[in-house]
Amino acid sequence: MVEPYLNDIAHIPVDDNTADFPDINRLLTQMINFGGLGLLTGVALPLIARNQVVGLIFIFRGYPGIFSPDDRAILSSFANQAAIAVQNAQLYTQLSSQKARLDALLDSTGDGILILTPDFRIDRCNPSLMRILGRDQAGIQNLPHDQVIRWVHPPQGLTLEQAAAGGWPLTAHAHLYVEGDLFRDEQSAPLPVGITYSPLLSADGQLLNVIAMVRDITRFRQAEELKSTFISIISHELKTPVALIKGYVSTLRREDANWDPAIVQDSLMVIEEEADHLTGLIENLLDASRLQAGGLPIKRSDLNLALLAGQLVERFQNQSRSHTLVADFPADFPILLADETRIGQVLSNLISNAMKYSPQGGEIRISGQVRPDSVIICVSDQGSGIAAEDIPHIFDRFYRAPEMARQTKGAGLGLYLARAIVEAHNGRIWVDTESGKGARICFSLPLN
Repeated sequence: MVEPYLNDIAHIPVDDNTADFPDINRLLTQMINFGGLGLLTGVALPLIARNQVVGLIFIFRGYPGIFSPDDRAILSSFANQAAIAVQNAQLYTQLSSQKARLDALLDSTGDGILILTPDFRIDRCNPSLMRILGRDQAGIQNLPHDQVIRWVHPPQGLTLEQAAAGGWPLTAHAHLYVEGDLFRDEQSAPLPVGITYSPLLSADGQLLNVIAMVRDITRFRQAEELKSTFISIISHELKTPVALIKGYVSTLRREDANWDPAIVQDSLMVIEEEADHLTGLIENLLDASRLQAGGLPIKRSDLNLALLAGQLVERFQNQSRSHTLVADFPADFPILLADETRIGQVLSNLISNAMKYSPQGGEIRISGQVRPDSVIICVSDQGSGIAAEDIPHIFDRFYRAPEMARQTKGAGLGLYLARAIVEAHNGRIWVDTESGKGARICFSLPLN
């Protein structure tokens, strides 16, 4: 029966500047009279801390009579002490919640975070930084910054110590960025990182902490190296055929010479070959761009792979007199559901590479095998083979074996695209390291 009174009390506005609540006390008296038959008395007092009302306290006694001013003064003092305790508990809860959020943020961040004291000693770090450094937090706690962040070579930009010697930080927004190769330990390779230092200043400008964010920039470094490689290779690969085409055309156009028809035909053949080389290079670049943009388009249809291999053998055989090309497929080789143009591109790249990397000639064999759930196609040559250290990288974009790169032309895209096409057909491609002399590259395609 007292709930209506409690609801009324809960909705009465509280004045922060007064210690008396006549409306609340009136309702409280009514509640006491109703529930206690006039035998109890009570008073409501505010809990005030730092000029804020943080709650109310209700005090009852078991005998009738009013609360005197002295009673109220003593009870108000008690209420104020209780208010301070309540507010401190609230502040502690807020601080605990904020600390938990900060801990969760630090622990879940992918970048390494380092918190430094004003004298640049390690105060705290997150798990990501421990993974970057390959060390545990206890092992670096309270160490000087320059004993943890060690550079293999002088980095790009001022180090934290160099910047501090020059007066850094002057303002709270004076961020410092440094980039270089981070030394970890003797067993681990240096790691390219970029570190952003942010100062945390007090209201009077005193340095409280330095927050360092350490980011692994290996991918960015690889992207820059790939960009440089691309520009170098493409400029060279474009320059050579264009120079040949221009040279032969300029020679044939000379008005002071009468060229023998055989010479003209030979010159036109070179021009045609170089134009085909340019076309192939451009197509490969376009395919590489399509692959980066989201994959190569695959148009599946019935494919007689044995027949396609025979046609390619005949075409490439006309380009070389020193090589003998052989297609070796069983009579019952199955019809596949695949993109004929793309699979032809894979075979063409493999045959072209086999001819390129076996300059002394020899046999180039395109063979097919049937397995229960797939077919395997291999292209082998009798050249010098593939060095063991190059095998993990030959399907990478723009990769060319250093020794072969000096002797042959190419942009390092053929095998990269071959792998993409095979994988788009749910197959795989690999180097057969047990083939003996020469190189042997195989790929599999699933049966329908």
